[in-house]
Amino acid sequence: MGALEDGRFVLETPAIAIGGKGGDLATGTIEDHVRVLLKGLGEDPEREGLRKTPMRVAKAFRDGTRGYTQKVKDIVQDALFPEAGLDDGTGQAGGAGGLVVVRDINLFSFCESCLLPFSIQCHVGYVPSGKRVVGLSKLSRVADMYAKRLQEPKRLADEVCWALQNSINPSGVSVALQCWHIRFPEVFKCNPNPSHPSRSTMQGWVRTTVCSSTGIFNDKNSSLWDEFHGLLKLRGINLSDAGCSSIHSWCPSMSLDLTECHGNISRSNFPIGKVSSQSAMVAAVSSILQSLGEDLSRKELFGTPYRYVHWLMNFRRSNLDFKQTKFTINSAHSYEKVNGYIHSRDEIHSELNFPFCAQCEHHLLPFHGVVHIGFFHDGPIDRSALQSIVHFYACKLQVQERLTRQIAEAVYSFLAKGVMVVVEANHICMISRGIEKVGSSTATMAMMGQFSTDSTAKALVLEAISMSTATGG
Repeated sequence: MGALEDGRFVLETPAIAIGGKGGDLATGTIEDHVRVLLKGLGEDPEREGLRKTPMRVAKAFRDGTRGYTQKVKDIVQDALFPEAGLDDGTGQAGGAGGLVVVRDINLFSFCESCLLPFSIQCHVGYVPSGKRVVGLSKLSRVADMYAKRLQEPKRLADEVCWALQNSINPSGVSVALQCWHIRFPEVFKCNPNPSHPSRSTMQGWVRTTVCSSTGIFNDKNSSLWDEFHGLLKLRGINLSDAGCSSIHSWCPSMSLDLTECHGNISRSNFPIGKVSSQSAMVAAVSSILQSLGEDLSRKELFGTPYRYVHWLMNFRRSNLDFKQTKFTINSAHSYEKVNGYIHSRDEIHSELNFPFCAQCEHHLLPFHGVVHIGFFHDGPIDRSALQSIVHFYACKLQVQERLTRQIAEAVYSFLAKGVMVVVEANHICMISRGIEKVGSSTATMAMMGQFSTDSTAKALVLEAISMSTATGG
């Protein structure tokens, strides 16, 4: 069973105190380490917008690992209900004691390889026995308990599956997980077909499907397995490619050459490694893991602090102004004389779906999406030049409102007739913490020059964006 064979699985994990004085002390310690990370990114932790970031990040980490303090028996023990109509033996789907499936449980977990959240859609099936059933909400609560730990997909499926088997004693349990992990920026920006934020398929992300089974579900040729698979197919879920996911092929950060990036890494010098300008940041991440109650000697965490720092360094603050990059556009307008009057031949152009990945400065969590740019010009502009502007302003600690305005101002400085920028993005901080609004997206708009007063021009650009979304462009 993968991770279970390594002795990693335990049904109950000793609680780690996070409340009261001890919890406050641990949270305060995490905040101090977050300030080290901000300084390593060239930021001033006291500037407006970052003052409360250490507190928010500490809270997100504590909330995202709260599963370590929870116990399965506390969730399940009062939710087992007698059902007299159930057979004593193994039931069949469609009859007494048949298959029960809860689908589309939306979860988030922190990847143990890079500390970035990954998205999960969980499906749980079980066959009741002993003339009792479990409250349906408890299936999702147990799954969420294990998701709120540092995880990788296959072990998460195994832990949820065996926890339910041991706590409710059914004839069998099957757990299927569909998981998505955000790509690193150097991969993300090169994706020629970025997903539109309003789509739920999360195309362009690293994806894997895994499953775990106990009891009668271990026989993949049984009718119950076919019925479980069939009920998932009704929702377009295909388990044919589900298997034992390897962490080395799952997390994008595992492709990093840590030896090349950070010197000769060995367990003897983990977690500090070779002394470098980033060593303080690596040490800070290691201390955060310890504050969360993690064991840094656990083999799955080897290299995790380095990989998280590598992610953050993609968003290091730059003091360069974009104009200093010598980006130029030929903004000369052409005119023609009509009936004695001079008319500009500027036309409305739209360049759509520029992919980007930025880092929210409030929570140090990524947000990603697409940028659409409308402008007046007498001809098309090199698309790569506009993508450079998007990338320049996205690859830093940001908020979406500021990103939208900065892109508009940069383009307007070269195309002074008029510019309109629309940014559509998914915020991981919106869906992996707090209200956990899976599927939500945020749109922002900035207009300068003629677009500020020309409602027709504005409508034409919005129509082009709408058509692009509808056609998947």
